[in-house]
Amino acid sequence: MKPKANRKKSLKFLALAMALSVGLFTGGCGGQKQSPPPPAVPEVAVVTVRPEPVELITELPGRTSAYRVAEIRPQVNGLIQKRLFEEGSDVHAGQVLYQIDPAPYQSALTNAGAALSRAEANLPAIRSRVERYKDLIPDKAVSQQDYDDAAAAVKQAEADVESWKAAVETARINLAYTRVTAPIFGRIGRSAVTEGALATAHQPMALATIQQLDPIYVDVPQSTAELLRLKGRLKAGHLDRNGTNQKKVRLVLEDGTTYSKEGTLQFQDVTVDPTTGSVILRAVFPNPQGVLLPGMFARAVVKEGVNRQAILIPQQSVARDRKGDPSVLIVDAGGTVQPRMIEIDRAIGDKWLITSGLSAGDQVIVEGLQRARPGASVKIVPFEAAKPK
Repeated sequence: MKPKANRKKSLKFLALAMALSVGLFTGGCGGQKQSPPPPAVPEVAVVTVRPEPVELITELPGRTSAYRVAEIRPQVNGLIQKRLFEEGSDVHAGQVLYQIDPAPYQSALTNAGAALSRAEANLPAIRSRVERYKDLIPDKAVSQQDYDDAAAAVKQAEADVESWKAAVETARINLAYTRVTAPIFGRIGRSAVTEGALATAHQPMALATIQQLDPIYVDVPQSTAELLRLKGRLKAGHLDRNGTNQKKVRLVLEDGTTYSKEGTLQFQDVTVDPTTGSVILRAVFPNPQGVLLPGMFARAVVKEGVNRQAILIPQQSVARDRKGDPSVLIVDAGGTVQPRMIEIDRAIGDKWLITSGLSAGDQVIVEGLQRARPGASVKIVPFEAAKPK
C-alpha cells in the first residue's frame, strides 16, 4: 500500500507543475505584444551613366553592279565567220571577239585606193596647164576665160584627191570594223549569235556583254528621313566625321559572312527616287578573286561618325508603357527610386543608345526592378554584366 500512495503523490505534483507552467506561459502571452521586425530595404543593381565615345554605324541593304559594262554590237553589216572567245572567260581590251566577212570591205578599200591614184595622177598635168596659161596671158596668147577654167580645174582635181583620200580612210575603217574587238577588260558572258549569223550595223541586240568585276560597285539606298537625321546630328555637333576611316565600308554577304576586303564610299546621289523616298550611296570594293558578281544582294555597314558623348545603358533596364514609350528607374542622391522617360536612338550590341532623358552620374536600375517602386528607398550595388563565354 505504501508504494501506491507515493505514486499518487508524484502524479499530483507533476500535474501541479504543468498547470503552473501553463499559467505562467499564458500570463506572459496575455501581456504586452511584441512588434514584428521592420521590413528589409530592397537591394537593386545599378549602372552609373558615363558618356563615352562610340562609333555609329548603319547597316543598309544593297546590290552589286559591274564597275564598267560594254555591250558588243557590230558597226558594219556582214556574215559572222568566227567567234574567237570562250564564253564566261576574261577578255582584254583590243582582243578580237568576232570576225565578220571582210571581202566586200577589202574590195571597197581597193576601189577607193585606185580612184585616189587616178585623181592624184591627173593633178600634175592640170597644174602645169595653169602655169603655162599664166605665162601666156600677158601676150594675149590665151584668153582670160581659158585661164580661169584651168585654175578651176586644178581646184576640182585637188578636191577629188581629198575626197578619195577620205573614201580610202572610210573603207579602211569599215574593213577594221569587220574585226569586232573588246573595248574594255572584263568578263564576257554568253554569245547571242553563232558563226553564219547576219550582223547588222548598230543592231539593238548585243552580240555579247563584257562586265568589269574588279573593282565592283555596291549601290545602297538610304532613306531621306535618315539622311536628314544624320545631317541634323552633324550640325548639332553630336557626330564627328573627321577621320581617315569614315569612308570605309564593310560588306556582309547573303550567307551572313563578312567580305574580307573593305570598300570605300565613293559618292552620294543627288536625286531622290520618288517611289522609295531614298537616295543611292555608291561604294566601290576590290574584287580580285571574283567573289562578288553583279546583282548579288548584300548588306553594307556604313560608318556615320563618332559620338563623343554617347550614353549607353543595358537593354534590360528599359521598360515600355502601353503606348510603347521607353522609361527607366533611377536612384537619386537620397537613395529613392525615381522614374525617368527617355528617348532611344538605336541598339548597339546589348545596349541602347540614349539621346535624351539621362545625364552623366545618373544611377540606372538594371536588376531588381520588380522590388523597386517609385518613391521607395533601396540599397544599391554595382551591376556586373555577364562575361561572354
